[in-house]
Amino acid sequence: MMLIHWNVASRIDPSVMAQMQLAADRSLVCEGVAVPCSIDVCLCDDDRMREINHAHRGIDTSTDVLSFPSVTYPSGRTAGGSEYLLRKEYDDETHTCFLGDIVISVPHILEQAAEYGHSETREAAYLLVHGICHLMGYDHIEDREREEMRAMEEKILSSVSLSRNEVSARDDGTLLQLARDAMTRSYSPYSGFPVGAALRCSDGRIFQGCNVENASFGLANCAERTAVFKAVSEGAKEFDTIAIAAKKPAWPCGACRQVLNEFSPGIRVIITWDDQVEEKNLRELLPEGFGPNSL
Repeated sequence: MMLIHWNVASRIDPSVMAQMQLAADRSLVCEGVAVPCSIDVCLCDDDRMREINHAHRGIDTSTDVLSFPSVTYPSGRTAGGSEYLLRKEYDDETHTCFLGDIVISVPHILEQAAEYGHSETREAAYLLVHGICHLMGYDHIEDREREEMRAMEEKILSSVSLSRNEVSARDDGTLLQLARDAMTRSYSPYSGFPVGAALRCSDGRIFQGCNVENASFGLANCAERTAVFKAVSEGAKEFDTIAIAAKKPAWPCGACRQVLNEFSPGIRVIITWDDQVEEKNLRELLPEGFGPNSL
């Protein structure tokens, strides 16, 4: 786990910070760092970023992210193969090895997310991961170095479902197509009834799922629950829409309705088959549903 000392000088959604923490944790795993580490992260506005950029780099403009490593790695080495260097930065108070400081401009997170057409969560996580990669000894000056750094960034972001090729589907048509695509990966040799689902989170991320059957029929899992469980395992717990694709009309079964109700009782449910599309709200499918607020 990566211990992050946050300095939040410019407000950001706590859910975004939670995903940033998850990406930081995965950075150590993907790099193969076996010792606990820590970093200082400052989330600031553009005026503060401009001051820091000017003071440390002599550039009188703002930028998106700056990194200040505490470890100097030998040529061709990164943190994963340099435990002895990391241990030189061991902090007795936190019981972690300090990797360095990262400064991120919150306005740049918002602007670049809009410019590139993906979620603010993805942009924030990417900038943090980019900074962490620098702290772990990666760089992008030479072509080979750039390729290695980009590969590590992609590995980390993909591990938390926020790859640089992240799919963000705000329109229903794209979400329905993702459900149809998931349907093609169904494992349904017993029923012969493939189902695909695409679950859109409130932060814009998409999680696909398909039905997975088993020779012991009771162990089969529906596409909707596959998508939900994938999302929850990656830290997402708020959803706005789920699209479901099958060969015939296939509204969620009772178990799937209950699982969806656990997290988003008002979620939109869209089904598609052939060229047909229908939509209902989960409250229509599960009236007077029993959920966390019922306890």
